[in-house]
Amino acid sequence: MGDDEMTSQRRWLVVNETSGSHQEELIAELCEILGRQAASDVRIIDVKKDGVPSRAELEREGVDALIVHGGDGSLNYTVRELEGWGGALLPLPGGTANLLCHRLFEECDSTDIARRFVNGEFERRRIECVRGETVVALSEILAGPGAKWADVREELRESALIEAATDAAEAISESWSGPKVALRNPPLGKEEGYAGVRLSPVGEAIKIQGYSAGTVGDFLGQGIAILKHDFREGPHDDLGSVKSVTCVGEDGAPIPLMVDGERFDGRSEERFSLAPLDLDLFCPRT
Repeated sequence: MGDDEMTSQRRWLVVNETSGSHQEELIAELCEILGRQAASDVRIIDVKKDGVPSRAELEREGVDALIVHGGDGSLNYTVRELEGWGGALLPLPGGTANLLCHRLFEECDSTDIARRFVNGEFERRRIECVRGETVVALSEILAGPGAKWADVREELRESALIEAATDAAEAISESWSGPKVALRNPPLGKEEGYAGVRLSPVGEAIKIQGYSAGTVGDFLGQGIAILKHDFREGPHDDLGSVKSVTCVGEDGAPIPLMVDGERFDGRSEERFSLAPLDLDLFCPRT
């Protein structure tokens, strides 16, 4: 979609100025790229201070493209607020993992993506997500005590000290010993379940991986994953791909969830299914 197809007078760019990865120079460069005549053509919205624009506000102002520079958690929150909106969202990588942007773009670089958008190289598309009764994941869900990873990672955002990472590694390693999560309907993997079950939308199915407490605990205890902000390289079982699956907490325990990097509290039984997102995203043309 090129400039002549855009109806709004100003592009709206959502940022998180309190994020540790926020860079004023980068935002200024993005405004230069996105501005039709000048950088001042771009309206900047700080999600922490102003919140996400509502569907009604975007429609009232004639905005049909919202650009969001943030991590997976910020993108998830924005999408959940705007599902059902008739416009489209352009995600720009501004976090640690940037899983959604890596899923959509070959080159996960904010300025490159912005230039390609302005040059009309993208199309509007609905992607598949993992949807539960109360959550929707654009990139991944981690179900089980391992979801407490998100709590430790949040604490580490305020510190780059190796000592802090080491302490956090011990804490998160211990947290994996909580009630396990088993997979039912269809039954997959170990009967007794896993300390962490990762569900991610890949193609036309949900890819499922199981993480055991012992092996992942050893991995995390080394501090490697903590320092890299990533547990995914730890040893795991590949359990195949399905359209839907039910996660059941051991002995009826509620299931901790990490959804696109953010913590949620689940019920003792959660059903997850592959479903189209009810919002258009700007993606490379197929």
